[in-house]
Amino acid sequence: MTRSHLVEGVALANGVVLAPLPRAAPRGLGLADGFHLQRPTFQAVGTAGIDAVLLAALDPSRHRRFETVLEFLDELEETLILSDVGMPTTDRLMAAVRKGIRKREINAPEDLKPFLQREITSILTKDVPSEKWAMYLTKPYVILVVGVNGAGKTTTIGKLSAHYRDQGYSVMLAAADTFRAAAIDQLEIWAERTGASLIKHDEGSDPSSVALDSVRAAKAREVDVLIVDTAGRLQNKFNLMEELKKINRVLGKGINGAPHEVLLILDSTTGQNAISQAELFTKAAPVTGLVLTKLDGTAKGGVIIGLMAEMSMPVKWI
Repeated sequence: MTRSHLVEGVALANGVVLAPLPRAAPRGLGLADGFHLQRPTFQAVGTAGIDAVLLAALDPSRHRRFETVLEFLDELEETLILSDVGMPTTDRLMAAVRKGIRKREINAPEDLKPFLQREITSILTKDVPSEKWAMYLTKPYVILVVGVNGAGKTTTIGKLSAHYRDQGYSVMLAAADTFRAAAIDQLEIWAERTGASLIKHDEGSDPSSVALDSVRAAKAREVDVLIVDTAGRLQNKFNLMEELKKINRVLGKGINGAPHEVLLILDSTTGQNAISQAELFTKAAPVTGLVLTKLDGTAKGGVIIGLMAEMSMPVKWI
């Protein structure tokens, strides 16, 4: 994680840079050994796999066997679909390619790669509406982290904590995942590693009470950033989604406007199911941004394009 990979203040849109508070933070804490988050640029997604899967199909040497432009476009469309881009976004990109051919912006197969790069970049960097709250105006700044089981919520919280601590902010973590075995212990390890404080209850206790206590403690200690972990839940489980709504209400009662950021963690290896999860989670909590995990594994990467094209919220981190 380097400064070039970040827009300071993950909760702020359009690259607003925040001046760090004058508090001591461990130098380089948690940023070594590949421990990092990235902003979703074309280059970052390409590194994660889409460049190899999607753009390999655009190698000019492969297209000598195509007899017609239609045959070439059919294979390109198939490649986009197999790369988890999704049908709506595939249709959008294919329409742009056909328009580019008609306008003679694409005159040869080698013109297609830079053309698609521009189109995908425009999706990944589209304007994000300015958000109501800014970290320097709200204290504590409350971030609620949600998602299904195994998506990488707790690990992402550790990375966010390291990021904010390195920026000079004081951080508190709330262990509101009281259901999963060892979830509290895992978050406690991340708190120790990143120099954050931790609010926890016993396993099996009411998550909403943990959220409320963490808000009170964060206010009393004048903490800058409060990050609330939650139990993993399937998007089709009504009771669990109602519990998430309750946590959201409790945070709002403790601090006016909280949570100021709701990050939905999505496992990119789930492909198009990630879009389904995003659609359903937004009904239970006011999701303000997405975090895409595990793009360095077997994920094809195209799902991030579909998410940003089809959802009305940005992918904040990958």
